[in-house]
Amino acid sequence: MEGVEHRTVEVNGIKMHVAEKGEGPVVLFLHGFPELWYSWRHQILALSALGYRAVAPDLRGYGDTDAPASVSSYTILHLVADVVALIDSLGVDQVFLVAHDWGALVGWYTCLFRPDRIKAYVCLSVPFMPRNPKVKPVDAMRALYGDDYYICRFQEPGKMETLYDNNIEEAIKNMLTSRRPGPPILPKEGAGSNPLASGSLPSRPLPSWLSQEDLTYYASKFGKTGLTGGLNYYRNLNLNWELTAAWTGVQVKVPVKFITGDLDIVYTSLGTKDYIESGAFKRDVPFLEEVVVQEGVAHFNNQEAAEDVSNHIYNFIKNF
Repeated sequence: MEGVEHRTVEVNGIKMHVAEKGEGPVVLFLHGFPELWYSWRHQILALSALGYRAVAPDLRGYGDTDAPASVSSYTILHLVADVVALIDSLGVDQVFLVAHDWGALVGWYTCLFRPDRIKAYVCLSVPFMPRNPKVKPVDAMRALYGDDYYICRFQEPGKMETLYDNNIEEAIKNMLTSRRPGPPILPKEGAGSNPLASGSLPSRPLPSWLSQEDLTYYASKFGKTGLTGGLNYYRNLNLNWELTAAWTGVQVKVPVKFITGDLDIVYTSLGTKDYIESGAFKRDVPFLEEVVVQEGVAHFNNQEAAEDVSNHIYNFIKNF
């Protein structure tokens, strides 16, 4: 991508790859699973052209950033520490934070732990999930959707990797282009029963928002690293619950704008829609200023509805 500079910085004991473009106030973008800095390619170009310094790292375990071998090296404390150290490396006190999917969870905890470092937060897809002191999150998901719920399937190291890594390009394609709302259920009968796995679906044309060049870039990076780093985030959900006990009931007190699609797998499962519409989201995030639900848009809205997302980001952060 023209004008995007790449470098490696040392943060929190690891080497992190960072892409950036532009000058001005920093907008820091955090990607999700199974993505990379590249997922923000459209927003990097749009925001840098509007007078901002757009910065997008490969998060721990992804792309050209280090991937520690230990599963326990991917707790939310590690991930937030990476972000804070990255902000320090940029030479600024505060950033505008924009995040999606797992990046969104890291973003929420960054706002919770270090609100002094965040001017405002634009969150995509995953709302704040307050800690339930009575039940661990994976246990709650298993009780709700059973052992075949995708996050439950992701828990065992090595199992899902063997399913996905056989044809990483097709697996990435199926995950990025899935438009099936509701909870992703991955039956254990094999790849043919798994709607996200390679070989599970007839090859279909790429959507207009995802080119073969884009897919090839993702496949080239995940072909080298595999999906283990990203899957390890899910494998720490119960440990994160233990580590964050002291923050039970604490509100997120930074200005927030939330954007999701009405076909998003998160919006259409786990009681998310009701949580947002009932006022509970606003209770937990009192400075939530706006919720945007994009019609006909699925989970990867930063790519599928890139221009709309970029405009929403700019129209929010320009007020600060």
